[in-house]
Amino acid sequence: MGDAHETAVYTHGHHESVLRSHRWRTAANSAAYLIGELRPGMRVLDVGCGPGTITADLAELVAPGGRVTAVDAARDVLDKAGAYAAERGLAGAVDFAVADVHALEFADDTFDVVHAHQVLQHVGDPVQALREMRRVCRPGGIVAVRDADYAAMTWYPATPGLEEWLDLYHRVARANGGEPDAGRRLLSWARAAGFTDVRASATSWCYATPEEVAWWSGLWADRTTASSYAKAAVGGGHAAEGDLAGIAAAWREWGAAPDAWFSVLNGELLCRA
Repeated sequence: MGDAHETAVYTHGHHESVLRSHRWRTAANSAAYLIGELRPGMRVLDVGCGPGTITADLAELVAPGGRVTAVDAARDVLDKAGAYAAERGLAGAVDFAVADVHALEFADDTFDVVHAHQVLQHVGDPVQALREMRRVCRPGGIVAVRDADYAAMTWYPATPGLEEWLDLYHRVARANGGEPDAGRRLLSWARAAGFTDVRASATSWCYATPEEVAWWSGLWADRTTASSYAKAAVGGGHAAEGDLAGIAAAWREWGAAPDAWFSVLNGELLCRA
C-alpha cells in the first residue's frame, strides 16, 4: 500500500471521552487471550499503548525481571501513560517512546512478545504493521493483536439514531484510512504478513448493568460531539453538527432504557513468530 500509513489518521483522538474508554481497559478484560503466554523475565513491546492501563498490567505480569517498551504515535498520551505507570510503582519497569508501527525503530528479534490492542483498525497498512511486529519479535515469540469489529456490534433496544451512528462511523473511519471492521480481517492480514502459526479467537465486551450502560452511552454521546471523530465527521463533509447532536441524543435515549444492552465483538490472534 506504499505510503498509506502517512495518510492514516487516528479517528478517535485523545479527547477525555476517548480516554475515559481507554482507561477502563485492563489485561484481564482486554488481553485475556495473551495472559497465559506471559512469563517473568519477558521483554514486551506494547504498540499503541494509549494511556497505559494495559501496559502497566503487562509489566506486572512479566515481573520480576521483565520489561515493557510502550509506544504510541502521540506524545501527549505517552506522558499520561508514564504518569500512570509511576502511580502503579512501575516507572522502572516500562520505557516509553513515540513510534510508527509501520516502521519500528527496533532491531530484529528484540522482543519476546509484541502486543497491539485496537491498533490495526486505525493504521493505513495493517499487513505492513504486522510484518514489522513480526520482525522485532524473536523467533518463537508471540505477536498478539486484538481489534473490534464495528459491523458486528449489536445492541437492544433498537434505536434508529444508533444505526445512523454506525453508518457514520464507518464512513469517517474509512475516510481517515482505517478499517473499522478489522476484527474479522485479522487472520487474513496475519497470513498476508507471513505468519503460518496463528491461533484465532474472539471475545466480547458486554455492557448491561445500569452503571455500564450509563458509562458507555455517555462517553459515546460526548465523543460524537466533542472528539477528533466529531471534527472529522463535520470537516470531511460526512455530517453536520446538527446530525451529530441528534446521534448524541440517540445515545442518551438508548442509555436511559431500563433494558439497554450492548455488545462489542473483538477478533484476536496469537501469532507465533
